[in-house]
This record gives sequence, structure tokens and C-alpha cells, in this order.
Amino acid sequence: MKGSDLLVGINAVEAALRHDASALVEVLVEQGAHNRRVKDLSDAAREAGVAVHARPREFLDKATGGMRHQGVIARWTPPAELGEHDLGRLVEAAGREALVLVLDGVQDPHNLGACLRSAEAAGVTAVVLPKDKAVGITPTVRTASAGAADRVPIVRVTNLARAIETLKKAGVWITGLAGEGDTALYAVDLKGPVAIAVGGESDGLRRLTRDLCDFLARIPMRGAVESLNVSVATGIALFEVLRQRGAA
Repeated sequence: MKGSDLLVGINAVEAALRHDASALVEVLVEQGAHNRRVKDLSDAAREAGVAVHARPREFLDKATGGMRHQGVIARWTPPAELGEHDLGRLVEAAGREALVLVLDGVQDPHNLGACLRSAEAAGVTAVVLPKDKAVGITPTVRTASAGAADRVPIVRVTNLARAIETLKKAGVWITGLAGEGDTALYAVDLKGPVAIAVGGESDGLRRLTRDLCDFLARIPMRGAVESLNVSVATGIALFEVLRQRGAA
């Protein structure tokens, strides 16, 4: 099995069954397991026409490279990857409600998964990820995202700066999060078509990305810590957009 074709864990497989069961090739469950959720998931898969097979725990451990699989993995066909040429179409379809998340070099799969989970909950138009020097959509990312990785339009680009220029030409205003930003996030007008740009875990936004942002905003903090986890900062920014737009 190729890692990119695996869904690992109960939540990830349940999400795929709910949202795109036709993409599942087969579900593999631990032989002899007595977990009620695993049984319910197996029944749901069979009802959806997906083959279910029991395998020894050692088989599942080897297939996942030792990941915590909870006795369930699935082989599936991932959705087609979107590219820079899809950005304009997505933004145009969203109109004034366009909300794009640009992640500049996030390398931890758990952080990316958490960012995608927040993005899906906020109803983002697209998430833009660079292909280089950043984590891709791995089984760990899918598990950490609780299925959001396969419900949010993810655009992988070879040139992040060019993708940002594409967004700007489409009428999207770019706000980058930076601790030294001159403006508090809550003072930035986020009610029109906007993109939130968030940097990686170690260095934050790269210089070129910063230079292309229309605004650099900080999240006000009162404690002694210098910065927030990238997924926490992402969630705060995305839901500030929704707050300003009057989302219930």
C-alpha cells in the first residue's frame, strides 16, 4: 500500500464514508477486535457497497508504519490535486465570500491537520500549500484533520509568490499574520474577499510572502509567550473573518 492512499483511524474512515464513500476501495479492520465503533463502521461500509476485510493487528501496524490506527484503515482514491490554475475559478465562484488560507511552509503534519480542520469549519474557499519545504497531505495529516483534508479544496503550488499574485489579481486582499505587525488583527477589515497568510513553525512568513501581503497583522497577546502555535493562530484569524462577516 502507498501511504498517500491510506486513511488511518476511525474518524478518518468514518468521514470518508459520510462524504465520499465511492472513493473507498476497501476497509481493513483488526481481526477479532470487539470495538463497537469498529463494528458500526464496518456495517456502514458494507451498506455503502465497500468491501470490508479482517486482518491481523500486525498487518495493520506494518501497513501504517506504526501509526495509531485504532483497528481500522482504508485504501482509497484521493481526490484530484488542484493547482494554481484553479485558484481564480474558486475565488470567482465564492464572490465576496471568498476566504483563502495560505500556509507558508508548515512542516508538522499535526499542525497542518489542525489548520485544515479549522479551515473546513470556517468554510474556506481554498487552502494554498507550497509543494516544497512543507508537509503534504499524508495519512497523519488526514487523521489529524478529522477528515477535513478531503473536504477542503487544497491547492498545491510550485511558486507561492505567483499564487498570491493570482489571488490579488482576482481582487483578494492578503493579510499576513506576524508578531511584529503594525496592526492588530481585529482592526483589519476582513469582510470582503480575503486571504489569511500564516507562516511555518520556526520562521513564520518568508520575506517574499510578507512583502506581497497587503497587511501584516498581529494577534494581541497579554502573556509572556512570544508566539502562538500555527494552528491556533490560524483558527483565531479564520474565525475573526467569520465574526466580522456576521456569521452566526
